[in-house]
Amino acid sequence: MLLWLCVLALGLRVWGDFSWDETQAKCVSEGLRDLFGNISHLTEKGKLSLNDVSTVISRKEWGAEAFGCSTPLTMPVDFLVTHHIPGLECHNQTTCSQRLWELWAHHMHNSWCDIAYNFLVGDDGRVYEGVGWNVQSMHTQGYNNISLGFAFFGTKEGQSPSPVAQSAMKVLISYAVQKGHLSSKYVQPLLVKGENCLLPLQKANPKKACSTIISRSAREARETHCPKMNLPAKYVIVIHTAGRTCIMSDECCLLVKDIQSLFIDRLNSCDIGYNFLLGQGGAIYEGVGWNVQGSLAPGYNNIALGIAFMGTFLDTTPNAAVLEAAQNLIQCTVDKGYLIPNYLLVGHSDIVNTLSSG
Repeated sequence: MLLWLCVLALGLRVWGDFSWDETQAKCVSEGLRDLFGNISHLTEKGKLSLNDVSTVISRKEWGAEAFGCSTPLTMPVDFLVTHHIPGLECHNQTTCSQRLWELWAHHMHNSWCDIAYNFLVGDDGRVYEGVGWNVQSMHTQGYNNISLGFAFFGTKEGQSPSPVAQSAMKVLISYAVQKGHLSSKYVQPLLVKGENCLLPLQKANPKKACSTIISRSAREARETHCPKMNLPAKYVIVIHTAGRTCIMSDECCLLVKDIQSLFIDRLNSCDIGYNFLLGQGGAIYEGVGWNVQGSLAPGYNNIALGIAFMGTFLDTTPNAAVLEAAQNLIQCTVDKGYLIPNYLLVGHSDIVNTLSSG
């Protein structure tokens, strides 16, 4: 997932201010993508059990008080949501237990019923019990009743989880599948660095007018007939188009026209694959729009809006103007009722086996 998009575009905070430079974010993204790319392979082997984890620390052991959450979670769930919590550095059970207690206290201070996750994995390689298997946690608003929430913690800011933590997470997920807590065909729609990465713009922020969107007619799009969306959408999929980028309106309109021709003439799609596209000048170009399905991810096209940054962004990030335009477009989509307020923001590679930097 575009971790830097979450950080730069949505202005996120967990445990105070923090920032990662581009190289750090890229390393973390690649490391965690490799980890979760291997989980299905490990699960298929069926040789791992929770006993393979060095230590499982109960709530009582790390200092949690009585359970505050009680809403049952129906098993097996179909979704797994994995968070990465920075700013809680620890490398042994004593310190990690203290950090976890601080996190629990922080969540309780925010009037949550308990710590926000079902289980957490410390950088010491231990699995720490959150609310456990059978209770709904509070990790991702709108999805808590259909998913398990796991989290890495204990890492130094700007670093990936340790090898022992990654190994423990692999075993934990494999165990969840084997014991029927998590569907063997589970979907992992997102991998986020901070707790609040998926939340829409804060209500305290002043509401901005929707940005001007360059319409299909203005860019001389070819007429097509594609399936309609199931609105409001539940996901926003972020992707880059690869290839050349553009800044000025004329060159961007030409680029969008070329991309549409690629999808129709070479990829046999009914239209351009994205709902909206963004140029490096910060302008937004209508792809198939809000009401029509794109063609990014089978199984998601009718419930997800695809936003594409025009250009290649493997070693660089889109500029500030584009990130702000993307943020404004997403909020505008929520305001217009085309996207649920509790949407999930995901990268293309989170839901499709692709090298796309999404």
